[in-house]
Amino acid sequence: MRVFFDTSAFVKRYVSEAGTDAVLEWCDRATEIGLSGIALPEIISAFCRLHREARISDTQYRQLKSLLLADIEDAAVCDLTPAVLGQAVASLETNVLRGMDAIHIGSAVALQSDVFVSADARQREAAARAGLRVEAV
Repeated sequence: MRVFFDTSAFVKRYVSEAGTDAVLEWCDRATEIGLSGIALPEIISAFCRLHREARISDTQYRQLKSLLLADIEDAAVCDLTPAVLGQAVASLETNVLRGMDAIHIGSAVALQSDVFVSADARQREAAARAGLRVEAV
């Protein structure tokens, strides 16, 4: 089963917070993990914020970054293609979304994901309207 994670969900794989257990379960159930190409910089941005706020050390930052880079080697990472951008625009025109959230939806549709996992309620609603099976974490 191809499980697509938006950034708000996938970051929970590395940072323990509400929803982490559910994300880890979805990762275990997945035969393939799907991510948008924008997930890497968004997750690194979250790690950098945690480091700036002194919530993680230099060593923890490097460890988290290494784990993330290893994980994405095995993931299906969707590039920004005309199809992805077209779906993103359609989602923006019919839903109240941020641009990056729409790109995740477009990526999940392009990858023909079986499940779309997100912590964002508005994004999940828009993903369901785009025909995706959604799961909250």
